[in-house]
Amino acid sequence: MNCPVYVIVGAGQAGANAAAELRRQGFDGRVLLLGDEPHVPYERPPLSKDALLRPEQTRCAVHAEGFYDQHEIELILDVSVIALDRQARTAMLSNGESLAYDKLLLATGARVRRLPLLDALGANVHTLRTIDDARKLTSELRPGRRILLVGAGVIGLELASTAVDLGAHVTVIEAAPSAMGRCSPSLLSQFLCDVHRRRGVALHFDATLAAVARENGEIVLKLQDGTRIVGDAVIYGIGVEPHTWLAEAAGLAVDNGIMIDTQCRTSDPRIYAAGDVASRHDAASGRHLRRETWENAQNQGIAAARSMLGLSPEAEAAPWFWTDQCGFNVQFVGDMSAPNWIVRGQLDTPPCVLFGLDEQGVLIGAITVNLGRDMRSARELVDRRAKIPPEVLLDPRQALRALVKAV
Repeated sequence: MNCPVYVIVGAGQAGANAAAELRRQGFDGRVLLLGDEPHVPYERPPLSKDALLRPEQTRCAVHAEGFYDQHEIELILDVSVIALDRQARTAMLSNGESLAYDKLLLATGARVRRLPLLDALGANVHTLRTIDDARKLTSELRPGRRILLVGAGVIGLELASTAVDLGAHVTVIEAAPSAMGRCSPSLLSQFLCDVHRRRGVALHFDATLAAVARENGEIVLKLQDGTRIVGDAVIYGIGVEPHTWLAEAAGLAVDNGIMIDTQCRTSDPRIYAAGDVASRHDAASGRHLRRETWENAQNQGIAAARSMLGLSPEAEAAPWFWTDQCGFNVQFVGDMSAPNWIVRGQLDTPPCVLFGLDEQGVLIGAITVNLGRDMRSARELVDRRAKIPPEVLLDPRQALRALVKAV
């Protein structure tokens, strides 16, 4: 009897956890985990924070040293899959080899969206996606350096926080009218912006780049309104693009990512997808959506592995993610586009909890600020779509754990 071969393309959070889950569930065939970087699978959240603040003490690896050998996971690094032959069930590699597979998981992630206007400047222009990107930034983020950050998403604000901690002067430029606009209600975004401003960060919103130049060794960014901003280095983050070209070339269905069903299966029943590259139908919006979070990559990788083995994935909970900036730990769960937000405590003097309610008063989102111990209960309430009177939610004498039991 031939030994089944499961190939995982992409050695990030999703791929590494999928490989581990296959072994955890007793799969005794070959597991090949392929990564196009030379590094063992690592986690990305530390790259904008501890990996820059404490590079020597920060461990980013997904699994402990020796894990892959111990579990007989064949880790093949610094090689890319350049083509798939679905009929022959083979993957062609950049080193000229080919691998036959019985089932395949695409966990190819995403790549930074490029900004050619800035890339043309050459030196001292950076993006942050990989551990090598972070290592390059350590030489830029020094006391007195003027850092220009283009993009005020989560990573942009985390980098602003880190750069200030390292003694740099920071200016943030954002084309949208607010920070973290895709993932945060306006009252929290405003609070975080106020905190950054008190730390000396200059924030420019509704700011579009008109021109860039080098003048006398300095980088000059000119905005559409005529504002001229001068710095020593630029870091930009304007989103990512799912790495779908391999799937597209193989004829798989793609719509804002590789389209998958609830079992993480693509349009080819022998090929699965998970993580930043995967796009699933969202009943609420009627569209295929991707989630670019640590938790989604981890959980979807595990779910894909279970599906590859014919097991049912575990029930999904409301989406959760977090950010650490300026000494605040902020955790989010559920729908950040909730129309009504109320605050238990004082947002300007955390800790506090924000509750997002829909038009019928149903709890569909929650945010904890320096109060992570309440996140588990908040998540359960969101999962259950609890309908609790606002005065009860706002009463600090009402423990969230007790409210969970009462729902």
